[in-house]
Amino acid sequence: MSHAPRIAFIGAGSTVFMKNIVGDILMRPALANATLALMDIDPQRLAESELVARKIIRTLGVGAQVETHAEQRRALDKADFVIVAFQIGGYEPCTVTDFEVPKRFGLRQTIADTLGVGGIMRGLRTVPHLWKICEDMLAVCPNAIMLQYVNPMAINTWAIAEKYPAIRQVGLCHSVQGTAYELARDLEIPLSEIRYRAAGINHMAFYLQFEQRQKDGSYRSLYPDLLRGYEEGRFPKPSHWNPRCPNKVRYEMLKRLGYFVTESSEHFAEYTPYFIKEGRDDLIARFGIPLDEYPKRCIEQVARWSREAEQFRAAETIEVKASHEYASSILHSVWTGEPSVIYGNLRNNGAITSLPAACAAEVPCLVDHNGIQPTLIGALPPQLTALIRTNVNVQELTVAALMEENRAHVYHAAMMDPHTAAELDLDQIWQLVDDLIAAHGEWLPEWLRR
Repeated sequence: MSHAPRIAFIGAGSTVFMKNIVGDILMRPALANATLALMDIDPQRLAESELVARKIIRTLGVGAQVETHAEQRRALDKADFVIVAFQIGGYEPCTVTDFEVPKRFGLRQTIADTLGVGGIMRGLRTVPHLWKICEDMLAVCPNAIMLQYVNPMAINTWAIAEKYPAIRQVGLCHSVQGTAYELARDLEIPLSEIRYRAAGINHMAFYLQFEQRQKDGSYRSLYPDLLRGYEEGRFPKPSHWNPRCPNKVRYEMLKRLGYFVTESSEHFAEYTPYFIKEGRDDLIARFGIPLDEYPKRCIEQVARWSREAEQFRAAETIEVKASHEYASSILHSVWTGEPSVIYGNLRNNGAITSLPAACAAEVPCLVDHNGIQPTLIGALPPQLTALIRTNVNVQELTVAALMEENRAHVYHAAMMDPHTAAELDLDQIWQLVDDLIAAHGEWLPEWLRR
């Protein structure tokens, strides 16, 4: 294309994440002269992000331009791409509420941003803001592609596709490529020798193939090696990402299901009814499950981001290293036509034939001038389909609550959640939902508070 792309970044006050994405984008020559339209509701954080973006441009010596906006539609005007990264309600008060209220009922969580009562509440307060972005996009940049990095990813993607099917969108996560790196490290095999194929839903996709290239050009499955290492106590190795999270849950599920899930053990422990149980602290200890992990992580991240932001402000130039996020690859392929493959979350539409057509599926996608095109997976192994459906049920009911503005479906979603249902009776579930809605107050849509 003759002109440079215009990239709107909604939630650009997430300075460190913005820095990684913008650095990735501007290191690609075809995107180096892009216009970056940064938008955030926090003026101070927006100013910090602008400063960092300008220093990245100076460091790389590229011709990119930076704009800042407090008003969303102005940032979106004539955008080619829209990157979204925000947390409605933040760590305080909303994440704290999502943990503390359920704990009064004896319901303990680890992350609470994807499924469970925490994920349901996060979806209810997040989707209306994503819908507002969609409305503005249809008004000022109807052909732009939305790349959203917001949890709960599957609920968000499903709800956008349901209400605004004309919006070109993809939900992006780093669990597929991140877990591949972790397993390569456990196996002490270079990641370059491994090929994989994964599919499912966000945070519950599985490697259908996980193989190593042999000297004769053939491939062999690495699943026997992973299972043997787990049985012998050699795997998992201490977590590269977080020493509080030993990653045993996923290996145990590999043993039971025959396939390795792509999201972390701390996440997966609360998507199922097997690992977190009242009065069973032996299970918590055996599998090293980090309860209340997300609040701890939020506190650590805020402190780390503050330190890094201060360093960025003081530095004349900023070191720019490639991240493992897909955003720049997508932008480059759409803009230049040079194809790439990413893992994205889109409306299923039959890509995974054993899951509902309307749900948000995470599958390998081809990206080129035509946009983001999911590949056909077919049917998943039945045990994987069955487990995924337990999570899809919760997502479907949460989206139904939003689409119909029907409070009853919020109770239904919580009632179907595997972990919640394993711990609480129906009266407790109803009361818990009421208490969460009351505690969140104006962070939730008005119809829910009537």
